[in-house]
Amino acid sequence: MKRAVSISIGSSKRDKAVEVTLLGEKVSIERIGTDGDMEAAAQKYKELDGTVDAFGVGGADLGAIIEGKFYPFHSVQKLVRFVKKTPVVDGGGLKNTLENKAPAFLDKKIGDYINSRGRKVMVTVGVDRWGLSKSFVEAGYETVFCDMMFALDIPIPIRSIGGLKTLAAILIPIVTRFPFEWLYPTGEKQEQRTPKFTKWYDWATVVAGDCHYIKRHMPDNMQGKVIVTNTTTPEDVELFKKCGVKYLITTTPVLDGRSFGTNMMEAALVAVSGKGRPLTWPELTEMLGKLGFEPQLQELN
Repeated sequence: MKRAVSISIGSSKRDKAVEVTLLGEKVSIERIGTDGDMEAAAQKYKELDGTVDAFGVGGADLGAIIEGKFYPFHSVQKLVRFVKKTPVVDGGGLKNTLENKAPAFLDKKIGDYINSRGRKVMVTVGVDRWGLSKSFVEAGYETVFCDMMFALDIPIPIRSIGGLKTLAAILIPIVTRFPFEWLYPTGEKQEQRTPKFTKWYDWATVVAGDCHYIKRHMPDNMQGKVIVTNTTTPEDVELFKKCGVKYLITTTPVLDGRSFGTNMMEAALVAVSGKGRPLTWPELTEMLGKLGFEPQLQELN
């Protein structure tokens, strides 16, 4: 049996292990959280290096991919400094292949509902989900990218993909040198919710992006909203339901009651491939086609 392990600097409360069969190959997928302790995560990678088929980097990104160009997050790179044998992925490949399918999937499944309320999408951090962001724009959605709000706590919306690209060109070389916890909730901070920037949650028909970012500032009233995300636990789904969310779309499959992160699923595909290295985007696309992976829809209210 193949084994893929996601070592996350997120909360250990979200840990999960399941066995699945992908393309006829059994694979164990497991998430291990270190509650914000980056050095503990680095040591766990060191301990398991060479004993598993693929690693996922959870709760952080090794870098940002903008129009095919990779910008490393320097504070996160040290997480994997001890890894010498096992291939490591952070989900960037799936973010730019699997997640691109979400807008077309929405149109196919609930297009009438979205059109009746307005094709308006709020993306929490567009730079983090470049493929998803671009695909919403190409699908004719009015978009607001909240990168300045969610990453830097500056209440300035970005209204176009061109503006997002300009922002990325200016800020990415700077923010990639920040400590990652300045930009993204880690450890216990992932369990905290402080409603903020509610104007844009209220404006949007669809709220898309990383689950932790969405929850971080989500208001109590999300009546009728559509959420597009991944890495949802049963507790996350219950919170969305309680707040009135109408539809929840997860871009990765729901396995044993929860959807795993793109890093975990990409690591599983790397493990199954047997290539001993990260997969190219065309290779991922081919595997996704064979698996028939597509987003999953849950009607919550």
